[in-house]
Amino acid sequence: MDADWPEAMKMTSVVLKLSVRDLVHADLASCGWSGSAHHLAGVATQLERVRLGEADYLAVCTPTDVPVAKAGIDYRVRAGVGTLWQLAVHPALQSCGIGTFLVEAAELRMRSRGLRHAELGVEESNPRARALYERLGYVAYDRRPDAWDEQAPDGSLRRYETMCTLMRKELP
Repeated sequence: MDADWPEAMKMTSVVLKLSVRDLVHADLASCGWSGSAHHLAGVATQLERVRLGEADYLAVCTPTDVPVAKAGIDYRVRAGVGTLWQLAVHPALQSCGIGTFLVEAAELRMRSRGLRHAELGVEESNPRARALYERLGYVAYDRRPDAWDEQAPDGSLRRYETMCTLMRKELP
């Protein structure tokens, strides 16, 4: 910042009204911030499971209806449990409370289906995300390896392997 700028210009707060709705195929073109073309093709496939009632996919949107966060809820992993996965917040908007808003919206969706438990896996290399989930009441109960194909910058696919902490929360 320029030292000659008026004090009011040095620090500005911005308030965005956010809404949550179902993610739809048309949103994928504006979700490049969440992953590669390969990832978005996988999300498109998961949207077919939404149509079958096996999953939900939520989008947190700005007033212009552009998604700035997304999350899937899988209802088929374990009976009576909603499993959160593929949670992502636009990198420029992380640490602004959007992740909390998204998880709370997902929990509301699970409760509306009569579910009493939510679960998720968080990469052990992502302590910021784990801290968020702990702050929201999730408790670690196990760990397991996970892996998926990811797209390299040159367009090739490579296998990404990681260790995840499994966390759960009883929904009130």
